[in-house]
Amino acid sequence: MVSEEKKKVIALFEEGRVLYKERSFGEAIKKFAQALKIDSDDGPSKVYYARCKHYMSNPPSEDWDGVFVMTSK
Repeated sequence: MVSEEKKKVIALFEEGRVLYKERSFGEAIKKFAQALKIDSDDGPSKVYYARCKHYMSNPPSEDWDGVFVMTSK
């Protein structure tokens, strides 16, 4: 059974993913940050938070399809 807290984290993550795909990185990062306030160990929110930070300072190309391309290990 999923706790109410985890349901909230999942909902915030899903909202953040929609914003991320829309290239609204500033708004998306807020959703991931809210999720991390509830569960600081939420791996997916950590990953997308970092990706949003990256894209806010290094915007993806116009033909970006939502896929994150790693440039280093």
